[in-house]
Amino acid sequence: MAASKMFAPGTGFWDLGASVTQPIFQGGTLLHRQRAAKAAYVQASQQYRSTVLTAFQNVADTLHALEHDAEALKAAAAAKDLAGTALSLAQKQFETGYSSYLALLNAQQAYQQTVIALAQAQANRYADTTALFQSLGGGWWNRADLSKK
Repeated sequence: MAASKMFAPGTGFWDLGASVTQPIFQGGTLLHRQRAAKAAYVQASQQYRSTVLTAFQNVADTLHALEHDAEALKAAAAAKDLAGTALSLAQKQFETGYSSYLALLNAQQAYQQTVIALAQAQANRYADTTALFQSLGGGWWNRADLSKK
């Protein structure tokens, strides 16, 4: 091939030259894109780490609450049993004439309050069990935004 025809239009020489020199003249764009990609990766990694730590903290808090609820439920059940015994004694004393009707009413009121306290302790236990289920990721399959797809 003659040297005069090498640089003629349509030979592709100028296209080759332009494509070879193109990355050289980008002015550091590739370096900044790489740095931006690394920064986005670090940010995503830290966000994921924070999310995982928050999830573990939620589970730990809920387990601690469940432990506390178990103790409260046990105490409320024992109080109900004791109040039931006291009510039974008050009824027998009233029937035999050893105590007044007011003492019987007080024993009934105390028993009913322990029944309410036991129900509240059970409700707290159920609520915290539900919170544990949610903090472990339960129920995600019932989310409205996932069911529309």
